[in-house]
Amino acid sequence: MTDLFYDNNVTALLVVDPYNDFISEGGKIWPRIRAVAEANNSVPNMQQVLHAAREAKLRVFYAMHHRYRPGDYSSWKYVAPVQRAAWKNRSFEFGSWGGEFRAEFVPAPGEIVASEHWCSSGFANTDLDLQLKRHGIQRLIVIGLIAHTCIEATVRFAAELGYDVTVVKDAVADYSAEMMHAALEINMPNYASAIVTTKEILDALSIESLPVFDPAGVD
Repeated sequence: MTDLFYDNNVTALLVVDPYNDFISEGGKIWPRIRAVAEANNSVPNMQQVLHAAREAKLRVFYAMHHRYRPGDYSSWKYVAPVQRAAWKNRSFEFGSWGGEFRAEFVPAPGEIVASEHWCSSGFANTDLDLQLKRHGIQRLIVIGLIAHTCIEATVRFAAELGYDVTVVKDAVADYSAEMMHAALEINMPNYASAIVTTKEILDALSIESLPVFDPAGVD
């Protein structure tokens, strides 16, 4: 495991899909993940990690799923099963409460929302990689939804692009414990340098543990 030390000049927090439909009471998908999310305390943990990242002056980026709009996919020749399910359920419908950020995760001024991903990876067909590189980011701390789809796909793609990735395992959720196990214990260890708890990441992000950026030391 990579040492849990994060230089805030090259590290960012990546928050994946904090939509009301996923993580709020009344959301379309919340009933499917509620048992795992509550057992994992994932939503409060996500809030803690986001707060700690902001306090530690890490940049914060958001990778958000495409929001349903009428006519989506209707002219596509091929539609992936995960896309077909989102289309059928009108998941994260544009202009609806379910397609909005949960209130605690609304981006603060200066935080960056990448263009929406159409399938699972936050990088595929979006500007996320460009935005990260333009801000000098080399390492990512990843939280959000869903462990075996968007989180796993985003982590894999990040590793392919050369980023060092940490996943906060109790700040993600899934539809079942078996899916969480497959994502966190079998698949993602091949791509994430560290898979840690919220407590571990909060300790690592304490202000005292981060270097102080000295503009006078830059040529």
